[in-house]
Amino acid sequence: MHSPLNVIVIGPPAAGKGTQAERIAVGRGVPKISTGDMLREAIQEGTELGLRAKPVIERGELVSDDVMVGIVQQRLNRADARWGFVLDGFPRTVAQAKALDRILAGRDPLIIIEIGVPDGELMRRMAARRICRSCSVNGELGDVRCRRCGGELVLRPDDESADVRARRLQVYARDTEPIVGYYRGRPTFRAVDGMQSPDRVAESIAAAIDSVLETTGSSS
Repeated sequence: MHSPLNVIVIGPPAAGKGTQAERIAVGRGVPKISTGDMLREAIQEGTELGLRAKPVIERGELVSDDVMVGIVQQRLNRADARWGFVLDGFPRTVAQAKALDRILAGRDPLIIIEIGVPDGELMRRMAARRICRSCSVNGELGDVRCRRCGGELVLRPDDESADVRARRLQVYARDTEPIVGYYRGRPTFRAVDGMQSPDRVAESIAAAIDSVLETTGSSS
């Protein structure tokens, strides 16, 4: 039985966190847990959480820490996350990072991957990316139909205007960038250049994870 592999992918909006988290999850055989996907599904389904989250997300703001911590704690308690996970979109504040440390107390070390991309490139990517209207999966660049279900690809609500896109980067700088400082001193922290091709970014992340596992004496 292999040791659990606990990974978080952090970085600004449109850095490629979701794409890379999916690759890690598939390659390492652990579930990808995307708080963004969970929130978008809740909004689409009109749940209580979705109704609370929708106006916040549409303003480019972050959903409150207590709501997000509750969602993640409940998800990490499920059986399929016992042997590891890849978290995409959480934590997004230092308070959430501290809560995650408490949730993971006693588990194997947490590997932190930061994907770095300049603001100008992030704005360009946000204006170009699409999401499936039916199943909320992110579309591939240039596609007009979802590769999973064939649904129409549309602009994400939180990417629709340049003002909201800029606001999201401001919120990231204010609330989420401090997480890098929180984690940077840990031996399990690795920074990756997100300006490479997706395949090269994936290779860099795989090498970073392997280097942490060698350092900590774990094996996936």
